[in-house]
Amino acid sequence: MTLAADEFIRRFLLHALPRGFHRIRHYGLLASGTRRTSLERARQLLAVAAPAADDAPLEPANARPPCPCCGGRMVIIETFERRYQPRAPPLVISASGRSGS
Repeated sequence: MTLAADEFIRRFLLHALPRGFHRIRHYGLLASGTRRTSLERARQLLAVAAPAADDAPLEPANARPPCPCCGGRMVIIETFERRYQPRAPPLVISASGRSGS
């Protein structure tokens, strides 16, 4: 679809919220903390059938991802939560005051 510049900007700005407004999906019925229970309750009140359950088999507990280089199974030593950055090991300073590795 080809649009004129002013029509494209008009459609694009329909998705931009004014300062101080929040996206609705973060609050109310679809808030992440209560989404599952809220949707189940809404389905009950509306007498709507629940969505079909996923019949995909679960991965075994010891499934390890393949190494991108050799294809062998990787051993995960440590995982970091999203909000934290990994830290470097502390510097070792010798008696002479120089940092060494």
